[in-house]
Amino acid sequence: MSDRTSTKGLPEEQDDVLVAEDEQYPFSLVVWNDEVNTFDWVISSLMEVCGHTHEQAEQCALIIHFNGKYAVKQGEYIKLRPLCEALQERGLSVTIEEMAGG
Repeated sequence: MSDRTSTKGLPEEQDDVLVAEDEQYPFSLVVWNDEVNTFDWVISSLMEVCGHTHEQAEQCALIIHFNGKYAVKQGEYIKLRPLCEALQERGLSVTIEEMAGG
């Protein structure tokens, strides 16, 4: 049977499985470019603090360098705050920004 039915034999409404990213993760951890931190320091910081792989951290560092900033992680504010503080303690310029529509 291709149609789902309830126990009463009536078609069930299908739940929307996809959730808009801004609803699921309303905040972004944004790392800003600066003239102080080296690529290696940014990469190692993203790996150690955010759990990125070397490749992910390297790509983030390049985007930060060329675009001036990059949202390296999305999530709930309460989960991003300790990451933000840890990166700031390492001397990185980091903010938490509410995503559009969040």
